[in-house]
Amino acid sequence: MIAFSLFFTLLATSPLVGSERQALYNSLDPQSVAKALAFYELYPGTEEGNAALARATELLDLSHPSFAATLTTFINRGEKKEEWSEEEVEKIEKIAAHLPNRKLQGYHAQSEEEVVALPSREIDLGMALLLSQMKGESGAHLQARRYSAMLDLMAMQIIARLPRDATPEEKIAETNRYIFDEMHFRFPPQSVYAQDIDLYTFLPSVMDNHLGVCLGVTALYLAIAQRIELPLEVITPPGHIYVRYREGEKIVNIETTARGINTPSETYLSVNTRHLEERTIKEVIGMTHVNQASLYLHLSEFEKAAPVYEQAMLYMPGDPLVTELLGYSYLFLQKKREGKKLLKEIAYHLPDHYVARRKLAEDYLKGKVGKEGIRAVFQRVDETRKSILQKQEELQVLLQKHPQFRDGWQQLAVGWIQLKRFKEAIAALETAQTLDPEDPVIPYYLSVLYGERFDLKKCWENLHKAEAITQSRNFSPKPLKDLRKALSALCPEL
Repeated sequence: MIAFSLFFTLLATSPLVGSERQALYNSLDPQSVAKALAFYELYPGTEEGNAALARATELLDLSHPSFAATLTTFINRGEKKEEWSEEEVEKIEKIAAHLPNRKLQGYHAQSEEEVVALPSREIDLGMALLLSQMKGESGAHLQARRYSAMLDLMAMQIIARLPRDATPEEKIAETNRYIFDEMHFRFPPQSVYAQDIDLYTFLPSVMDNHLGVCLGVTALYLAIAQRIELPLEVITPPGHIYVRYREGEKIVNIETTARGINTPSETYLSVNTRHLEERTIKEVIGMTHVNQASLYLHLSEFEKAAPVYEQAMLYMPGDPLVTELLGYSYLFLQKKREGKKLLKEIAYHLPDHYVARRKLAEDYLKGKVGKEGIRAVFQRVDETRKSILQKQEELQVLLQKHPQFRDGWQQLAVGWIQLKRFKEAIAALETAQTLDPEDPVIPYYLSVLYGERFDLKKCWENLHKAEAITQSRNFSPKPLKDLRKALSALCPEL
């Protein structure tokens, strides 16, 4: 239950007299639909309760004030989980018929197949995600309409606070306030979402629990944005996703894991990421399935991973990462021919936004490692010392058998860094650099580690190597600039 609902619940344990109710009513945010309905739920039939209901009705521009109980249950996330009837859903759809997402063909889709056939510009993300994620469930379409109606109500509460000709910046500010301050959507603890990432990615679960990983809350944000006519771009740094508004040279980034703050774009770049990749609405749908499939892959449940990656491919045909991950899943399902075919498609592909390409598929195809090496790379580590040490032992045994396995040496080095055993990390990275001199991350790590040991000559040598590799791709990453600045303060350039 959100914070102000808890506040009202505590107040309700000792009924207020008329003057106290009036004082509480007067203290309500006059623009908050949720708080007005929470008050009405506690004091129905009172003068103040009826006034709160009238206020909510006016703010939402409702023509069905008798529908307040249903709205209250949704907005305040109470214990009752009664499902809306089709008649109630139709009432909300009628109330929200003016929202701009109704112009999209995808809003009227009845099945995932219809969504897949649409161009991205015609997809209603909320409805598309719901149809895709609920596919196969009993009464899936009606249930999708229920959640879509919830999105409508959320959008209408935002619109109720906006001026008539609101600017995009005003819409962003009010959406942030509503989602993160009023409805308290939050990023779950890592220990929680690591085991059930689909629970915090899929839109219905995110809406039910008000908890979501970056992809889950970003999808919610985009679904609402389509309903308030807020044009946003979808950006995916490696392992992350966020949205931004852009008009000419002006960019407003919306970091959904940090309550919508405007994070500088350069923050999302890394030594190996030279620019940010923009995605389509259709690809966002596919990425929700990639998240789920990747959990299965980490858990070695390959018979579950493969069909979900295949579903993701419907929305992301030819995507290099999905192709690669599906290829590995096929290998573990003894579909070696199909797996190798997919891996050959992407083994030597260098995405434009990267400085250096991934090497795992190439190493497998060249016989530098077998399936056990791929499994080791995807083995989940829970950040405990015991878990890290276990993976280190497995990697050391693996590298004795496959000493040319490039990802193996990098993974081994990362483990030693996590354990603060920098001497072993340097040794692993030196081997990795010999095998893979094109990767800028390796000399960057070496430069930092040699700096920790005050070997400034080798620190400079490796910084120069990292800079040469990134400059060959017309890129000068901030981490290398920061490292150069810090190193220059210690000693002249060597």
